[in-house]
Amino acid sequence: MKITVCRKAHFNAAHRLHNPALTNEENAAEFGKCNNEFFHGHNYELIVHVHGEVHPRTGYLMDMKVLKDIIKTEVEDYLDHKNLNIQVAEFKTLNPTAEHIAYVIWNRLRRVINNNLDLKVTLYETPRNYVEYNGQ
Repeated sequence: MKITVCRKAHFNAAHRLHNPALTNEENAAEFGKCNNEFFHGHNYELIVHVHGEVHPRTGYLMDMKVLKDIIKTEVEDYLDHKNLNIQVAEFKTLNPTAEHIAYVIWNRLRRVINNNLDLKVTLYETPRNYVEYNGQ
């Protein structure tokens, strides 16, 4: 039997959308108020989806306590209350858009979640704006 288990989490972080290859005027036109030189923040909501075969002995796809602990270590402890542009290594070379944040989260989780399981992350930047990434 295949099934998907999901775990919600949240973190707060600040960022500035800015492309150093563009002029200040081009950045302002492209990113608007999200290009604020003093940064701005979001209360991100995250849903981690893990899909695969239920283990016949345990009845688990994945122990939810294990998933909770992985998300805490790999996402919440790593990103919560951080200035993404300044304090998070991946965003030294990636513009911290919602798309790139989801990509970074997926990669951090993929390293520690069994590769036999499919993984998808859904990241809400606002209650109405969200992105999904499944490694493709």
